[in-house]
Amino acid sequence: MYKAKSRPADKLFIAVIAAVLTTFAFICVYPFYYIFIGSISSPSAISKGVFLLPSGVNIKNYMAIFKTPGIGHAALISLARTIIGTALAVIFPTFVAYIFTYKEIPCRKILYRFFIITMYLNAGFVPFYVLISDLKMLNTFWIYVIPGAVSAYFIILTRAFMESLPDSLREAAEIDGAGILRIFLAIVLPLCKPILACLAVFAAVGQWNAWADTLYYVHNANLFPLQYLLYKMLQNNMADAMRATNSASAAAFASQQMTPAALRLTMTFVTTVPILLIYPFMQRYFIKGMLLGAVKG
Repeated sequence: MYKAKSRPADKLFIAVIAAVLTTFAFICVYPFYYIFIGSISSPSAISKGVFLLPSGVNIKNYMAIFKTPGIGHAALISLARTIIGTALAVIFPTFVAYIFTYKEIPCRKILYRFFIITMYLNAGFVPFYVLISDLKMLNTFWIYVIPGAVSAYFIILTRAFMESLPDSLREAAEIDGAGILRIFLAIVLPLCKPILACLAVFAAVGQWNAWADTLYYVHNANLFPLQYLLYKMLQNNMADAMRATNSASAAAFASQQMTPAALRLTMTFVTTVPILLIYPFMQRYFIKGMLLGAVKG
């Protein structure tokens, strides 16, 4: 079999492309590597600077975090709100988007624009707080999952994906006597795995990292999620560091306790790992969902 010879120009081009991609991969990976080596380095070493290799390797940073009172319960709250919140944020927008694909729905365009308007206009914090208070959701778990159950952005993405599906599938099912719900569950939903995975990743990351809603609406310590508990821990740690005003006490603080910089790196790694472990299983569907509409047959 004839094999084409590689020209020097081709080899140079491949080398340049490989160098560019390697550099790009390094830029993407290094922040996570930096967080990891910082989290296992001593607080004093972090204050001096850690770049390629950890210094003063130890697990005291992680031990300090995992010894925080109530961290196990807070992790369960975060896990519960992530699972329930993600499920609701995927199910409701998907069904709403499916309804909007039916041209026979009365006032379909007006209702769809009503959802889109909510992306640009809102009543503000005070009216929303009053609404949450009137609905008796203050200091309850439901404040974490109900307000984000229907996202206009998710509806737009899902509707665009569903409209790219062949109309003949739904028409054939209707001829066979299938109703709206049966078509949705048996035909449309299985074909929407890519966009559902995309929505699930977005919603899960948002729920797992959320803490501001706890700050505003929840005062019950039993409902504090992991992110908010670590935020409180960081605030207390920064206050302790601020009290060490002179150089001698600052050096003693850095050598004996976890500095704010060390705490931030360790917290970031602890809270990022769960999402990093889940993402590879969703990556195939996630990429396909993000590219919806790019190529239509």
